[in-house]
Amino acid sequence: MVQKGIKIALAGNPNSGKTTLFNKLTGSHQHIGNWPGVTIEKKEGSIKGRKDLIVQDLPGIYSLSPYTPEEEISRGYLLNENPDVILNIVDSSNLERNLYLTTQLLELGVPVVVALNFIDIARRDGDKIDSKKLESLLGCSVIETSALKGEGVDACVERCILAANGEDPHYERDKIRTSFSAPVENALREIETLIGKTAKERHRWLAVKAFERDEKALAGIPLAPSRKKQIAEIIDRCEKDLDDDSESIITAERYTAIKAITETSIERAKRQDNLSKSDRIDKIVTHRFWAYPIFIVIMAAVYYIAISLGINTQDMVDGWFGDGLIPLVQGWLENAGAAEWLTGLVCDGIIGGVGAVLSFVPQMIILFVLLGIMEDIGYMARIAFILDRLFRRFGLSGKSFIPMLIGTGCSVPGIMASRTIENQRDRRMTIINTPMIPCGAKLPIIALVAGAVFGGAWWVAPLAYFLGFFAVIVSGIILKKTKMFRGDPSPFVMELPSYHIPAVGNVARSTWERSWSFIKRAGTIILLSSIVLWFLLHFAVIDGRLTMIEDEMIADSIAAKVGTVLGFIFAPLGFGGWQGSLATVTGLIAKEEVISTFGVIFRIEDALGLVEEGHYEGVAAIAQHFTKLSAFSFMMFNLFCPPCFAAMGAIKREMNSVKWTWFAIGYLFVFAYILSFIVYQIGVLFTGAAFTVLSGVAVILLTGSLYLLFRKQSEKTTLS
Repeated sequence: MVQKGIKIALAGNPNSGKTTLFNKLTGSHQHIGNWPGVTIEKKEGSIKGRKDLIVQDLPGIYSLSPYTPEEEISRGYLLNENPDVILNIVDSSNLERNLYLTTQLLELGVPVVVALNFIDIARRDGDKIDSKKLESLLGCSVIETSALKGEGVDACVERCILAANGEDPHYERDKIRTSFSAPVENALREIETLIGKTAKERHRWLAVKAFERDEKALAGIPLAPSRKKQIAEIIDRCEKDLDDDSESIITAERYTAIKAITETSIERAKRQDNLSKSDRIDKIVTHRFWAYPIFIVIMAAVYYIAISLGINTQDMVDGWFGDGLIPLVQGWLENAGAAEWLTGLVCDGIIGGVGAVLSFVPQMIILFVLLGIMEDIGYMARIAFILDRLFRRFGLSGKSFIPMLIGTGCSVPGIMASRTIENQRDRRMTIINTPMIPCGAKLPIIALVAGAVFGGAWWVAPLAYFLGFFAVIVSGIILKKTKMFRGDPSPFVMELPSYHIPAVGNVARSTWERSWSFIKRAGTIILLSSIVLWFLLHFAVIDGRLTMIEDEMIADSIAAKVGTVLGFIFAPLGFGGWQGSLATVTGLIAKEEVISTFGVIFRIEDALGLVEEGHYEGVAAIAQHFTKLSAFSFMMFNLFCPPCFAAMGAIKREMNSVKWTWFAIGYLFVFAYILSFIVYQIGVLFTGAAFTVLSGVAVILLTGSLYLLFRKQSEKTTLS
């Protein structure tokens, strides 16, 4: 009889196929949220057709030592939430590394079932794994699986049910799987005796953690000071005998025990140079020199495909809204006798505003599909690996590149992708810097400046992207020298999975989750913001009364008054007129709104569409509002200033702190303002303008920035 509500904890290394297996087990019966108090994603679901079997997908981890937020969460769940069984996903192509976590899980006293994943790849490479022998050595069930192909998935469920009910014939609760050398075992037995008098269970695990001097593991054990002193003396004696620190001793002992297990249970195929197919590919793909041009070519192809195909689909979506939905709704409202303001609000404000954002979704979907394929075949892990050397020079981990890469499509999923970075300090810095990368929504701004102001100059767009990455590097160097972010980047540890054909289901699910997150977040904010913006642009206070105005009177609108008030802020940057100020502020709603706002102000129908299609003569009125220098300053500020509301919401979610959210927004504003201020004020000097107080301030700011950039970093480091 199956007990009600069996809890299955899914644990494994990153890139071991854990997510694929979780999706196979739960299908659509899964729920996504955040762990309480942290930003790491939490997935939970029920087995398909079995609501009484609950699967908790734990963060991908390498060990149960609490060095990262993921490891703290996983260990806390396994120790405090009392799962009925642990389903440990192991990459059979890298068994030695993966069994390091397995040996720790087996010490917890919770029934364990090992899913020997990627078994099809091991067979393909000619490796023979004796799963029965492995079962005997580990003292738990071992199931050969291929989550990608569905092999062994049902067997895992059946064995988990048996293990949870205490009926698994292969699970031996009291067996010590990883027997260490005599000096270490003697020390552990002594510690276990001392702890055993106060701890009710998990004596072996607690003894190992005490030997490693893991204070968090012993936090709930009421040990007397005398016993703590005895334990410390035992550890000191063993460290002296083995001439190493206790944590390193346990690590070495585990790998020695694991090696003994694998040598008797695996028969490796004979290979040329002892390399697998994935290793041979990586000799080229991760080569110190060739890795970079290969990466550039692949990413150029990805973005070329996404943009070229996306333009056609984007025109189609624009047609649905501009030529289909808006005239249809407008005609229906007019026939129904709706007020003029209501017709304008619904058609121009709501449908037009939301449609401007949704028109970019096709490009994003195509981009997410391609990125999903790269991720599923294993190439994305290689990108982070090869760029780690470059990024570490500027204080960032190689994992920081992934959010920035995704951020070129949209800052929202880019910011969300920062959760893969273990170190909280590095994760925060990545979240702050990611919005500086020009996203798809900033393309119209770049196109306007390049086409309408600089006469279609080809170099403006590449320069904008170059400036984006340059800004990230400069910002990273400066932030890393501050007390809040000081310290070496976190060690870059990432398992490189074997290359395999991407699964359609995985790519589709990844694309849907990223796309829906953008549509849901951006659509909600844009809908509300578009309503507010429409009212501000179409109403004015005349003779003390709120009055709807015609387009010709837009200079008297509430929005124009707001822009005039804010003009003094942007005047030192060269665009202090109410038009440029208002467009910049509306860009906080969505960066596409910058061009759309100009279109309304200058009464240009479909200004965004004209810019996207390259018809720059149609937006000449906008171009006449700028000089080349002020237009360049305007572009720079809008590229690097705080992102849209949807991205700000993502920052708040990932920071999980109001204080850090406001710091990120304030930092981006100050960074963009100083950069644009220096460019404009020093730039006007080269046009023959007189040296002014603002010129002097610009020189001081430039000098200060160079000092922060090149000053020597303090040797002191801080822990985050």
